Amino acid sequence: MEQELLEEVKVEDLENDSNSSNNEENHYKQMSPIKLVLRRFFRSRLSIVGLVMIVLLFLFSFVGPLIYQKWGETTVDYTPTLQVIERIINKDGIIIYEQVDIINAINARAWPSWEHLLGTDANGMDIFVRLMYGGRISLSIGFIVVILETVVGIIIGGIAGYFGKWVDQVLMRIVDIFNCVPTLPILLIASALLDGWQVEGSLRIYYLMIILTVFGWSGTARLVRGQILSLREQEYITATEVMGLPVWRKIFKHLIPNVMPQLIVSMTLGLGSVILYESTLSFLGLGVQPPFAAWGTMISASNDPVILANYPFVWLPAGFMIVLAVLGFNFVGDGLRDAMDPKSKK
Repeated sequence: MEQELLEEVKVEDLENDSNSSNNEENHYKQMSPIKLVLRRFFRSRLSIVGLVMIVLLFLFSFVGPLIYQKWGETTVDYTPTLQVIERIINKDGIIIYEQVDIINAINARAWPSWEHLLGTDANGMDIFVRLMYGGRISLSIGFIVVILETVVGIIIGGIAGYFGKWVDQVLMRIVDIFNCVPTLPILLIASALLDGWQVEGSLRIYYLMIILTVFGWSGTARLVRGQILSLREQEYITATEVMGLPVWRKIFKHLIPNVMPQLIVSMTLGLGSVILYESTLSFLGLGVQPPFAAWGTMISASNDPVILANYPFVWLPAGFMIVLAVLGFNFVGDGLRDAMDPKSKK
């Protein structure tokens, strides 16, 4: 009897184990590709750290000014000070008459305090508030430029990769030309033209987006073209030809979606590069101009040796924000690249 009971218990345990393994296997098979990617992504600690950094930067830049409204982006802090207008001194050096007036002087380069959490710059503007508005500019430029570059790259690369032959040759030679153009001299010329046309500082951001897009789409076009050259020989593309689908539907409905994982990773990694590039241009005076804030423009204050040596709070916080933004997007990009790898077993 005992042996029979033991055998029955063993059989039940084996059945339970097989049922549980089958349930886990079915659950794994039922997971969509997006859930699998998210599952792999959130297993990486660096990916989570990067995502948290980006979320905090967006909250700081876009929600912060709505909460901290004590100072504005271009608000100058004027401190009342006494100024002697007229003074009469007798022979003994005693002041017998003095006329004093109260004037409002700019509170420039004030050290951090409760009034100004990170101090003020040379123009008496609050650095903490300008960091928020500068983040809006840098992050907005990064996202908009990357989206525009991707759209242009998809169109050019998709057409070149699908049609091939002379179409591919012509479009790829155009890509080579854009890769060979010296970007910095062109940007210097463009900046001189904007100065000559007296373009307002608030509008320079749009010209900067256009310039960065024009010189940044070629890499995406090459990526899309290379992927489509390999995908267009697949069986499902042959099926679309048999079905008589139009060319635009084959490219943008069946080919481009299969390139999107690589494009998403490329876009995420490119965001950090665009932010860094925009900051460099603003530092050189080619981007957003004062009194409007941008992280690169704020760092350009370090050109003055006095500020560089004695007032680190003027330029150091902006540099720290740029480092956080670039690191955050790179961490997220690396995590997405690993999560979208079909060979990954994690």
